[in-house]
Amino acid sequence: MKSESSFSSYQKLIIVLLALTQFSVILDFMIMSPLGDILMKSMSIKPKQFGLVVSAYAFSAGISGLLTAGFADRFDRKKLFLFFYGGFALGTLSCGFATTYPMLVAARIITGLFGGVIGSISMAIVTDLFSIEQRGRVMGFMQMGFGASQVLGIPIGLYMANLWGWESPFFMIVGVAVILMLLIGLRLQPITAHLAIQRDKSAVSHLWHTIAKRNYRIGFATTALLSIGGFMMMPFGSAFAVNNLGVKEDKLFLLFMVTGVGSLLVMPLIGRLSDKMDRFWLATISTLFMMIMVAIYTHLTPYPLWIIMAFNVVMIAFMMGRMVPAMALITGVPEMADRGAFMSINSALQQIAGGIAAAVGGMIVVQKDKFSPLEHYDIVGWVTIGVSVIFLLMLSRVSVIIKAKPVKPVVQKTEAILEV
Repeated sequence: MKSESSFSSYQKLIIVLLALTQFSVILDFMIMSPLGDILMKSMSIKPKQFGLVVSAYAFSAGISGLLTAGFADRFDRKKLFLFFYGGFALGTLSCGFATTYPMLVAARIITGLFGGVIGSISMAIVTDLFSIEQRGRVMGFMQMGFGASQVLGIPIGLYMANLWGWESPFFMIVGVAVILMLLIGLRLQPITAHLAIQRDKSAVSHLWHTIAKRNYRIGFATTALLSIGGFMMMPFGSAFAVNNLGVKEDKLFLLFMVTGVGSLLVMPLIGRLSDKMDRFWLATISTLFMMIMVAIYTHLTPYPLWIIMAFNVVMIAFMMGRMVPAMALITGVPEMADRGAFMSINSALQQIAGGIAAAVGGMIVVQKDKFSPLEHYDIVGWVTIGVSVIFLLMLSRVSVIIKAKPVKPVVQKTEAILEV
């Protein structure tokens, strides 16, 4: 019999599959940042328009999450996952075939409608199959998808974009998604334990039942605040690096790759710390250091590439590092019968908040022409810092809620399933 804190072979398989799907979904979204400068120049679009490209995905993902929240707990999570992941692959394929700005916006909307729900279903699967004592490490491994997308996906994507055009990275993501769908269909067991304890008769009543709970609303607000800072700064990361910090376009992939390596090293460490120490204080320490780095980075001027890399690595490490303990805390808020709905609403509000942040960031940032430095990016940094302070206040309330709850065992945890 394995200890409560150890992973079975099946759990390890699930972690790998979920981490890889997160990699593909995150890469689809993250690739927009390094491609931002290329797209803005090739399609002759302004920062405000590019902000709307990013927001289009986020808003559609948020709306999709709200629409699916009512029935997210009424289906086998495996079937639900495969349906939305398939739609995500088709949406990404349409991005590769877009030839105009309106077509690209439409394609991002389609991708967001499906891709925005995958994260919430993944979180529901994690809460069903892993105990609260294990989730910090699971979140750490899943967040490695961010680092992996920068170490492998973004450099390869940028290399492909320089050779065959900006469309090629999207085709690469589709190929990865098809392979993962086959593996998930063959190896993931049905996840249906939650179906036996449903109380509400309709999707609308289940949605309302979930929103009506005060503790749930606190969790939703905390996740939205967590999302705002990253979404506000991220879309203009490559344009800022190229036009303000003097990073050459052919060296841009090195910046993202080194940052990704740093994330890959930090995420598992943060995950382990998250399971061994108070998660609120870990998130607080990470957030405070992130705020300092944001203030420094958004005021940088041209420096040697290695200095810019160092600042970027530390800033992103703390930015992502706070997400692991924060999300591990927030996943402990819902009861089992509400997990799918909670995660769907949570993901929806996260995406909507991020969409608003990206749009606002696009309105704050100004660029006189295609090759001019970005202006007012420092203001985006100050707004991010202010939002982070409010986030910490809300996270402290989540921590109180979690500590007041009795620890419950994971329901779907039979030896027959866990050892498959």
